[in-house]
Amino acid sequence: MVDSRAAARYVKSLLELAVDKNVLEEVHKDMLLFSKIVRENKPFELLLGSPIIKHDKKRDVLEALFKGKVNALTMSILDILTKKNREPLLPAIAAQFHNAYNEYKQIGKATVTTAVPLDDALRTQIRALVQQLSKKSDVDLTENIDKNMIGGFVLNVGDRQIDASLKNKLKSLQVKFSHNPYIKEF
Repeated sequence: MVDSRAAARYVKSLLELAVDKNVLEEVHKDMLLFSKIVRENKPFELLLGSPIIKHDKKRDVLEALFKGKVNALTMSILDILTKKNREPLLPAIAAQFHNAYNEYKQIGKATVTTAVPLDDALRTQIRALVQQLSKKSDVDLTENIDKNMIGGFVLNVGDRQIDASLKNKLKSLQVKFSHNPYIKEF
């Protein structure tokens, strides 16, 4: 929890600096790259959190990986965090930065799960529904395909879920039919 709050403070500062220096898009791409590397390389994540490995060695690794490939502001935040011995926060900062970026740009995040891939017309309708529900100007829509779903869709927008799947409708019918108003219950 404390790490989450500390990461949030760094994210806020980084976002403000990126906006001020007009490099928000580049820093966002850098943070997405960092998150991807952490997700795909467990040893790298363990290296960042290891209390045994010295901080200057971690800084050397970060510099070797990212110098010349990321924006100067991104490189400076990596350098500052390693100098302050806060590199275990880097994965959380990278993940939270994407959320802060979406909030700043008024981008709503949604996930839709269907039995078959969406066509363009349906995708447009779902985007419009998400914009209406989230009151955001743009939508970051993640599409999942679940072969076990008979039909319909399940849409998650923030903490809301719209389950318009046939599986859910069949389940509700089963509950309705299990209740017989003509049989007296004791």
